[in-house]
Amino acid sequence: MLKRKDLLGLKDISAEEIAEILETAAQMKKILDQNVKKTPHLQGKNVTTLFYENSTRTRVSFETAAKILGANTFSISSSTSSTQKGETLIDTGRNLDALLTDVIVLRSAHSGAARLLAKNVRAAVINAGDGTNEHPTQALLDIFTMQNRFGPLKGLKVVIAGDIRFSRVARSNIWGLNKLGASVTVVAPKTLLPADVAGMGCAASVDLDASMAGANVVMGLRVQNERQTSPPFPSVNEYAKYFGITAERLNLADPGALVMHPGPVNRGVELSGAAADEPNSVILEQVTNGVAVRMAVLFLLTRR
Repeated sequence: MLKRKDLLGLKDISAEEIAEILETAAQMKKILDQNVKKTPHLQGKNVTTLFYENSTRTRVSFETAAKILGANTFSISSSTSSTQKGETLIDTGRNLDALLTDVIVLRSAHSGAARLLAKNVRAAVINAGDGTNEHPTQALLDIFTMQNRFGPLKGLKVVIAGDIRFSRVARSNIWGLNKLGASVTVVAPKTLLPADVAGMGCAASVDLDASMAGANVVMGLRVQNERQTSPPFPSVNEYAKYFGITAERLNLADPGALVMHPGPVNRGVELSGAAADEPNSVILEQVTNGVAVRMAVLFLLTRR
């Protein structure tokens, strides 16, 4: 079992722990494939989703996973939280502890919020995205989807194109894929590449066409305009021309290359409609796999 109370990111997790989560997710996927809607794995456990940012896939995925495993689920959003009255995140967490919460799934606009909460509560904390830091379960479901298609990831070439600078998904994927032996190239205009990209263990490029050669996986990321103070490029049309993943550009990748996206997709910007609907697009498969991965994480963190 995982020898940790919380899942805060993939930067500080071992390859063995990632493998354990993925192996458990494979067992959980069998439950989903059998269309089982309720199991006793988390019977008697209380899971609270505490989301201070908007979310569809992640929030519903966690709540679905918890309910299938038999947990009691509770949902708190920024509009209904007592933070609107001035309560701090730590005090909110301690109150959830007092309400016998076993797991808090936190999404926050502030990098480091999940770690801060985890240090101050008894409950297990799962980071569902904190600022521009990490989004570990999204990366785990991405990796799980790749593994289902390719098996061991050693030597796999993954291209991630889009807003790398502000993407917690990109960071978690880079950390996780590196530990499993994959080769990662991130592609973006210079304004959307992080200053520390050289130290992240991946290649970086501003040339999407050149980077596509031999790619086994091509992942698009949306431009996170809500995190930026000024436009990072002259126009959306220019960005799409040079950095948008299209069906034509996919012809430059390895035959059978997977098309991925964590969602929501802005069609015609980072991903064309034709590319999103390619036969090798696994975007909706990622969504289903997200439930299995989150079932695995919830199960493993509540076994301690």
